[in-house]
Amino acid sequence: MTTVIGANIRRLRKQRRWTQARLAWELCRAAGVQGEPVSAQEISRWEAGRRTPRDWLPFLAAVLGVSEDVLTGPPVPPEPAMPTLADYLPEGDPLAPLSARSGRRIGEGVVLDLHQRVHGLRLADDVVYGLDLIGRAMRDLRAAITLYREARYAEGTGRHLLSLIGEFAQIAGWIASDAGQHADAERIYRLGLSAAQQAEDHTLAGNLAGSLAYQLSNTGREAEGLVLARAALAEAGPDAPPKARALYLDRVAWAHTKAGGTDSAQHAMRALGEAGEALAEDSEGTESPTWLYWVDAGELKVMESRVYTELHRPLRAVPLLRDVLSRYDATHTRELALYLSWLAVAYADANEPEEAAATAERVISLSADVASERTAERGRVVLARLAEYAHVPDVRAILDSVA
Repeated sequence: MTTVIGANIRRLRKQRRWTQARLAWELCRAAGVQGEPVSAQEISRWEAGRRTPRDWLPFLAAVLGVSEDVLTGPPVPPEPAMPTLADYLPEGDPLAPLSARSGRRIGEGVVLDLHQRVHGLRLADDVVYGLDLIGRAMRDLRAAITLYREARYAEGTGRHLLSLIGEFAQIAGWIASDAGQHADAERIYRLGLSAAQQAEDHTLAGNLAGSLAYQLSNTGREAEGLVLARAALAEAGPDAPPKARALYLDRVAWAHTKAGGTDSAQHAMRALGEAGEALAEDSEGTESPTWLYWVDAGELKVMESRVYTELHRPLRAVPLLRDVLSRYDATHTRELALYLSWLAVAYADANEPEEAAATAERVISLSADVASERTAERGRVVLARLAEYAHVPDVRAILDSVA
């Protein structure tokens, strides 16, 4: 029969997602002993109550991060299980290969062509937006799925195809969200998440989940966005490339900011700090997926400034945004308009209505030729914030010009 100690060992081990073998290894290392005086079988006996780990209690407490009293005391009520990415997968298996494949046999050359095509789609998203790009993105995604379901290939090629479907789904979901097609974007993200999970590409799965979390946080589903952003970070684990962990932590920071609540600012600041630490671990010899090409210190600074703006701390937000914008590529019109929109709001919060109006004018001008619902929504946010200063002539002129 399971004892109190056994139940506590099992609970604390599972909280760390350790196997019994992992706990045994950690114990031997903490005790500084050679060989395996404690095995997975011995851990199993302790947890089942068939033996009591009297001499090992201090080491158990140390490796599990608790006091001995916690190990020997009454078990605490279990916390609700944190969702995993599996909870966000689409029902059924839309990626199931056909039982009778009639397509041609393909090799890694086709995979390389698809890899170049999906990267080209990402680069296109820097200068072509939303509705102008969604058609191409969906065609590419469907073509990759059709190839996976109908063609004949080796097992390794199949896994590569699944990863590429996940990559196509991530950028297609992003483009659909940029076009304001949020329901479609969510379905696409979930499809890509399924592909990445089947390919056992945990880093890509984290990116897809984080992308969906970002959309949820920005479309009125802030609580869901926070849960999913944290699940994406947890699922990727500590072995994810430094750039990937920095990206996931950035999204966690944003999700906390949008969700609000007690200590949300503290949680957001901590996540931003951890994102910076993760990026600092990236080095020239570190391998990262191609799709992380855009994650750098400048992007982290952008997120930091946006968090400060959302938290109504303009004295911190304004210098950060001005620094980023002074070095930003002007050909990336959508991002330029988006970052300027945060600067306009920060100026308004700083009680600088004239500066806010001048910045808002640039946002409106840039947005006029951009087929991006994301940019249009930010324009509406800026105008709503400026309404408080409608009595200021510069602001009045902007409001009248768009009326």
